[in-house]
Amino acid sequence: MSAALLLAGCSGDGVIGIGQPTSETATVHGHAGAAAPGPPAAGGKSNALVVTDRQRGYLDALAAAGVEPSSDLMALNIGSYVCQARAAKHTEQAVWDIVHPLVRSDADSDQLSAAPPPSDADVDATTADYIRIATQRLC
Repeated sequence: MSAALLLAGCSGDGVIGIGQPTSETATVHGHAGAAAPGPPAAGGKSNALVVTDRQRGYLDALAAAGVEPSSDLMALNIGSYVCQARAAKHTEQAVWDIVHPLVRSDADSDQLSAAPPPSDADVDATTADYIRIATQRLC
């Protein structure tokens, strides 16, 4: 089964993309044939997430603001939605309406944690951080 993973964020030069070419077969970690994340074995291909300097700056700014996404890929996905909404010239409320459910879903996805789920105010603050930081650093 051939699959491609594409994550795009808008920039002044167009679209920033990361992922696998469609000609490669993607496997899921933990299943037979799946490469472990991280550096490749000698002569092998890496299965690590590779990010651009702009994307790294965005991820670093999120961390500095105290945003703790479930993964870098999820943070980049949320940022991509922000940039796409900005590129489509959506209103501030429309951007919020797109991003807030993604942030809520990501915050609620940590079901193995003993910590209580985040409050609505925490999700609102995190959503505002994602929108501000993606607009400044990623789009």
